[in-house]
Amino acid sequence: MSAKVAVLGAGAWGTTVAKVIAEKGGDVVIWCYEGETALEIGTKHTNSRFLPGINLPKNITAVTDPAEAAADREFIILALPSLFLLDTVKKLLTVASIREGKSAIGVITKGFLETEKGPRTILETLEDYLPGFYRQSLVYIAGPSHAEEVSRGKITGLIAASESARNSIRFRYLLKSSRLLVFASLDVRGVQVAAAVKNVIAIAFGIMDALKTEGSAEVEDMFGDGTESLLLAAGLNEIQALGMAMGATHPETFTSISGVGDLDVTCRSVFGRNRRFGREIIEKNILESFKDMEDLLARIGELGYLPEGVAAAKYTKALSEKHKLRMPISTGLYHILNKELKPVGFLYSFLKELG
Repeated sequence: MSAKVAVLGAGAWGTTVAKVIAEKGGDVVIWCYEGETALEIGTKHTNSRFLPGINLPKNITAVTDPAEAAADREFIILALPSLFLLDTVKKLLTVASIREGKSAIGVITKGFLETEKGPRTILETLEDYLPGFYRQSLVYIAGPSHAEEVSRGKITGLIAASESARNSIRFRYLLKSSRLLVFASLDVRGVQVAAAVKNVIAIAFGIMDALKTEGSAEVEDMFGDGTESLLLAAGLNEIQALGMAMGATHPETFTSISGVGDLDVTCRSVFGRNRRFGREIIEKNILESFKDMEDLLARIGELGYLPEGVAAAKYTKALSEKHKLRMPISTGLYHILNKELKPVGFLYSFLKELG
């Protein structure tokens, strides 16, 4: 394979996807926000800040200008955090190959985007900014995958979802390997909602996981593995309810790898940033220095890592209210992050609602 590919975003997952494609022979350029990261990738073929301990193929080059990275590329993969995605996409609108619809665009960012119409799915929002060629042709890629494992060749799977069957299949062949299975899907909205809300559930899961060992004796005595599975199953119900309300076309999306598969690994893996954040709410009282949800979002860089579920919790609450859905886990987590509710009180109220 000799496809010309740009990956915009040099975080752990963006770097891993670039590595997977380059190992198959692709000509890959990766855009890095940090100049030192671009220099390291170009000279040492490593990304020690975001993907330590991994050697990168020498056919990955790195630049610090997103428009330069995207120019004349057959495929462009957007791999930025949701908080920064739209500003970067706006910088690409002058790129000739995008202006003329010649580059196929895929997205691996998870979350919702804030718009004048309220929070919306990522592809729906991007379609309002990109040229008309891209309407119903963008591809969304998600699944039970952690960069720390995929970069080391651990077997897993992804879903490439698009209203364009052709583009879904194109990205499937771009990414698939003997250790990375990729499946095509037409359920663009369902896959996007599952990818966004599972991070919200994972923060709640991390809170409960920490309370099992770090809480009071009474709390530790109440919560076990079965309680966590109860939370996970109830969380999946919330994901499916919101997904269907927002236009998901296939209920089986939520019982596939993009639904229960991605939710399970995000909640249980030690590599999950959202699970880690949830645990640190208990273990390190990490919310103490933040006034409320808005303050947390404005200063989220101070955490040293980015749990996407924080922004997703804000938008999930708004969307559940818009669609008149009862989502106690997602709503409860929002109130925790907004300093309105204590974690133990949230878990008591959640279990009470289920009963």
